[in-house]
Amino acid sequence: MTQKSVKSAQWYDLKYLAALSIPATLVIGLVFKGGWSYFTPVYVFVLVPILETLLPKDTSNIEGKVRSKKEASQLFDWMLYANIPIVYGLLIITLITLTTTVINTYEVIGLVFSLGIVLGSNGINVGHELGHRKNPVERFFAKLLLLPSFYMHFYIEHNFGHHLHAATAEDPATARYNQSVYSFWFTSVTRQYVNAWRIQKKLLKREGVPFYSFKNDMMWYTILQLLYATAVWGFFSLEGLAYILGAGIVGFLLLETVNYIEHYGLLREKLASGRYERVKEIHSWNSNHVMGRIVLYELTRHSDHHYKSSRKYQILNYYDTSPQMPFGYPTSMVLSLLPPLWFHIMNPRIPKNMLPAD
Repeated sequence: MTQKSVKSAQWYDLKYLAALSIPATLVIGLVFKGGWSYFTPVYVFVLVPILETLLPKDTSNIEGKVRSKKEASQLFDWMLYANIPIVYGLLIITLITLTTTVINTYEVIGLVFSLGIVLGSNGINVGHELGHRKNPVERFFAKLLLLPSFYMHFYIEHNFGHHLHAATAEDPATARYNQSVYSFWFTSVTRQYVNAWRIQKKLLKREGVPFYSFKNDMMWYTILQLLYATAVWGFFSLEGLAYILGAGIVGFLLLETVNYIEHYGLLREKLASGRYERVKEIHSWNSNHVMGRIVLYELTRHSDHHYKSSRKYQILNYYDTSPQMPFGYPTSMVLSLLPPLWFHIMNPRIPKNMLPAD
């Protein structure tokens, strides 16, 4: 590889900075207000889907020495870490703007909704990636990014629950065939929270540690989230508290919508032993639409993520045996909000052997 091509490849690696375009739209909304208060949802759910349809798909995988080099490169890690000051900085700036500036109600709604999208995409999504790392500092960063959406329990349920039970009836984060996204929001949110406490109890019991102990992470998550809400109440009054609650709900519902489309209708076979077959590349919906891949840090290559959850986002593989979405993840999220259209498009794509017996 020539020096010129090496430099070109390095510049190409910076493509994931495009994920910061989402918080950038919130900045624009905060500066100009008015109709621009809704620029973030318009960008994510209108402009990005349009770009996804215009840009070509990329099914290539990274191999050999290039793969090893990218895996070891800290550039990709720092592009994730950059989201922490951005998320918290925009959270504070948005709260200051909403509580000290006289603006119209429709502008308030737009900015709270926009903040929620940032908390979901650059907060929870990045927290999800870092939560699979072995480095305790990165795991701390993951929990820090889950905090503003009041979804710290996701760290436990996702790592010790979802990755074990994905594509089974036992998994709260796997949407059933013909289940609407609105029904899924309720079942997934409630069941994941209850399941996180159940998993925590089992983990403590396995270590021989009592439930009421300093090692009970779920208890710490509850305390930290209450302290966060109390701090916002103290600095920004009840008005500020209402805003972060609204933004937090938008953030975790954004996550749950992604959960919905990732495994919708896909089921693992139950073996004669009563156990399920291992998770394969056929048990997650994938998309190779470039724009969605970049702004979501390769979350759309979900099959490989389940195959090896510790594999970093920049080297996730594509499998031609994985069920493919006709659109990218952002577009699919919009379609899921229209259940009849979603069922019409997706139900015929579900493998016949995974359809429920009627």
